[in-house]
Amino acid sequence: MCGIVGYIGEKNSIPILIEGLKRLEYRGYDSAGIGIISNDKKETRVIKSLGKVSKLEEKVEHLVIDNSSIGIAHTRWATHGEPSEANAHPHFNKDESLYLVHNGIIENYTEIKAKLTKDGFEFVSQTDTEVLVHLIDSFLAKGSSLLKSVQLALSEVRGTYGLCAISKTEPDKIIVARKGSPLVVGIGDGEHFVASDVNALIGHTSRCVYIEDGEIVEVTKDKFTVSSIDNEEILKEVHEISVELDEISKGDYPHYMLKEIYEQVNSVHDSFRGRILMDEGTAKLDGIDRIAERIANSKRLVLSACGTSWHAGLVAEYMLEQFTGIPVEVDYASEFRYRNPIVTKEDSMFFISQSGETADTLAAMKEAKRRDALMLGICNVVGSSIARESEAGVYVHAGPEIGVASTKAFTSQLVVFALISVLIGRKRHLSLIDGQEILRELESLPKKIEQILKLNNQIEAIAEKFVNAKNFLYLGRGYNFPVALEGALKMKEISYIHAEGYPAAEMKHGPIALIDENMPVIVIAPKDSVYEKVITNIEEVKARKGVIIAIASENDNEIDNLVDYSIKIPDTIRMLMPILTVIPLQLLAYHVAVKKGLNVDQPRNLAKSVTVE
Repeated sequence: MCGIVGYIGEKNSIPILIEGLKRLEYRGYDSAGIGIISNDKKETRVIKSLGKVSKLEEKVEHLVIDNSSIGIAHTRWATHGEPSEANAHPHFNKDESLYLVHNGIIENYTEIKAKLTKDGFEFVSQTDTEVLVHLIDSFLAKGSSLLKSVQLALSEVRGTYGLCAISKTEPDKIIVARKGSPLVVGIGDGEHFVASDVNALIGHTSRCVYIEDGEIVEVTKDKFTVSSIDNEEILKEVHEISVELDEISKGDYPHYMLKEIYEQVNSVHDSFRGRILMDEGTAKLDGIDRIAERIANSKRLVLSACGTSWHAGLVAEYMLEQFTGIPVEVDYASEFRYRNPIVTKEDSMFFISQSGETADTLAAMKEAKRRDALMLGICNVVGSSIARESEAGVYVHAGPEIGVASTKAFTSQLVVFALISVLIGRKRHLSLIDGQEILRELESLPKKIEQILKLNNQIEAIAEKFVNAKNFLYLGRGYNFPVALEGALKMKEISYIHAEGYPAAEMKHGPIALIDENMPVIVIAPKDSVYEKVITNIEEVKARKGVIIAIASENDNEIDNLVDYSIKIPDTIRMLMPILTVIPLQLLAYHVAVKKGLNVDQPRNLAKSVTVE
C-alpha cells in the first residue's frame, strides 16, 4: 500500500525522492508528499499534493530552497481521514522541525490524541500518524534525542508501523522503525536510502538490509545502526538486490498489465526451470526438499492467502488432494486468526503472497506459529517478510509484477503448486509414469501460452462488444471453478464492472435469476471429464437468452453451435488447465478496461501490496 522513500548523502535528495515515489506508484495511493531539510540546516520544507506523483513533481519544480541532501517522502493510501493535502504525509510538529512518514495503523491513537490535546498539542489532520508526530515531539521537548524520542513514543503505541523521521535539531540522520509494515535500508557509498520496497532502490544501489519487526535504525550518510526498541544492538545481514532496472520498466507496452500477461511465456518457464527431474518423475525444490518427508507425512495441508493468491490456493487444493491424498483446506488469511483455528504440529501450512508482505497473511502466519504448525512460504519477492518468517518455502520466480491486477504471479503460483504436488505425491502414491506425464505437460505450457497470446486481437474484438456491460457471470467446474473466480476478480478490479464467479452447477441455486439478453456469461469449458455437465449449463443459459462467451478446447467444433463467442485454446491435463484458461480472461478484462479509458495499472481504491489490515 503506502510507499516510503528516504535519502541521506551528498546528492540533492529531491529528485531521488520523486523518482523513488514513481517507482512505488504501483502500490496504490491517493496523495503524495516530501519533507526535506536544507543543507544549511536553516530551513525545512514539506510539499504535498493530492493525486499522482506527477502533480507533486510539478509543485516541487517551483520550490525555491537550498539543495537538500536529506529527505523523506510518502505516497498515502487513506485509512484514517479522507484523501486531502492535510491528511497526506509527511506530518510535522508545530514549528515544522520534525517530519514523519508512516505506513500502518496506530490502534490506540484516539487515547494518545486526547492526552496530547490536554497537554496543549494542536492537530490539523484526521490521521493517526499526526498523533505519532506529536508524541515523538513531546519527548524531544523533554531533551531526549531523536532516536530516544522515537523509541519512547513507540513504547506507548499499539498497532503497526513502518516509519521514517527526520528533525532539524539532528539534521544528519534518519530514524527508521518497523512493526508489521515492510522497510529496507539501501547501502551506498557515502549515502543511504530507505524504502518500503526494493524497487525504489534499483539503479541507486544493489545492497540492502531488511528491517525486521521490533527493530529501529539510526541512518547517517556513512553508516547505519540497528537496535531493538529496547536499545540492544543488532547485526544485520547484507543482501544483494537481483532485480534490474529494465525489469520494472514497461518497455514498448502501453501498460504494465499487458506486458506481464505476455511475460507469462517466460515466467511460467522460469517457475519450473531447473526444478524438473524427468527421469525420476519428480521435482527438485531446494526450499522444501529438506522437509519434504515431513510435508508428505502431514495429517493435513492448510493454504492461507488473500485475493488472487487465495484463488491460486483453491486450484492448489484440487492438485494436492488429487496427487498427494492429503486433506487440504484453503483459508482466507484475513479470517484465519479471527476464529479459533484448529492447527496442530502435524499440519503443514502454506502462506501464499506475491509480495510476501500481505499484512493479513503475515498475521495468519504468526497465529500458526503459535500453534506449532510447519510454516511454508510461497512468494514472488525475494527477501520479503513472509519468505524470511517461513521455516521453508518456494519462490515462484515470476519476476517483478508492477500492475496492481496480478497476472503472471497467479500462473507461476500454480506451476509451483503443480511441482509441489508431484514432489509430495511421489513420496506417497503417485507413480513414476504419472509424475513424468505431469512434468512433460508442464514443459509444454510456454508454447501453448504463446498460442493463446496470438488470440489477442480476437479477444480485443470480443471485449469491444461488452464495454458497456453492467454485469458479468463467470462459470467453471472442478479445476476451473477457481479460474471463474479469478476471471471475475480481474474484471471487477480494472474495469469496475460487477462480476461474479460461480461453480457452474451452482448457477441453478440463485444466479440463474439474473440471466437475460443483457447478461454476458463466460463459461470455461475445455474438453475434460466435466465437459458434458458444463454443456448442460450452457444450454440452461441459452434457454434464458444469456450471451455466452466460451473458453473452449481448440479441437471443439460442436461448442460453436451453442455459444455466441468462443475462444479456442490448446489442451493440457486437467490440473494444469487453469494456467491456460485464465489467460484469455486476463486479456478480456484488460481490453474492456482500456476501451473504457480506465487506468489499468493503478485502478481506483486498490493497492498492489495490502500492508494494513
